[in-house]
Amino acid sequence: MEKELVGQQQNIRLLVAALLAGGHVLLEGVPGIGKTKMVRTLSGLIGGESRRVQFTPDMMPSDIIGHVVFNMQQNQFETVRGPVFSNLLLADEINRTPPKTQAALLEAMEEKQVTIHGVTYPLPDPFFVVATQNPIEYEGTYVLPEAQLDRFLFKLHVKYPSHEEERQILAQHIPYGGASAQKTEQLVGLDEIVAARQKLGEVVVEESILDYITTLIRKTRETKRLLLGASSRAGIAILMASKAWALLDDRMYVTPDDVKIVARPALRHRLILSPQVELEGGTSDHIIDETLAAIPVPR
Repeated sequence: MEKELVGQQQNIRLLVAALLAGGHVLLEGVPGIGKTKMVRTLSGLIGGESRRVQFTPDMMPSDIIGHVVFNMQQNQFETVRGPVFSNLLLADEINRTPPKTQAALLEAMEEKQVTIHGVTYPLPDPFFVVATQNPIEYEGTYVLPEAQLDRFLFKLHVKYPSHEEERQILAQHIPYGGASAQKTEQLVGLDEIVAARQKLGEVVVEESILDYITTLIRKTRETKRLLLGASSRAGIAILMASKAWALLDDRMYVTPDDVKIVARPALRHRLILSPQVELEGGTSDHIIDETLAAIPVPR
């Protein structure tokens, strides 16, 4: 992926870690910096069935999960499955659709199943949702509710590349088309991803690391600078993400540094700042860093 996407090493690694941990990812960044390309490159490398849905204000929940139609030839009802029945679902510009349609993904992202006209259908394994949104455009958009945000393991900020990185991006498109014209070849199969997920159970997490994560989560609930602290699901997200990060680093044990690396993307979208902090220009990332700095690191 790093051959295709310049300057996104950390986000690429976190995206793969989320896939191994069984979570979902929200990519936030301005248009034209490679959010969609990052997901499409990953889908080409892992194989399986990938679907892309462009979210729009007129989209209905049935456009995502599917619906029931009457077959005139067979004189019976049949279920038409939507794009959610895939291994990797790219929800492009998810904040452009109303909350009613956004809510169609709640059951799918948490229980890995959908209900169509009272009948529950399991989703493929693995099932991985990557959603994108533009942070600076507010016209015609809908803020994702907290229940929806809490379903995402990570929220990743995709930023502008540096001068040298941008020059490399331009060089990839000489001659016209360049790297974008090449087809990504599959490197791993879905069975390997499922096997890697099962291997997460063998990653050792000491009691001191569990206490470290627990203290971090509870500290966010105690500070007056936040209206809403981290949930128990946030603690589980940090734990699973730390194990996946350690596995990517060829280690079978979690360190405090693993927790620090995944804490920002795992918590930034789950915290609600107090009005005073917002007026002062504070961010959830700053509070997460300050909270981590105030907690003794286990040895």
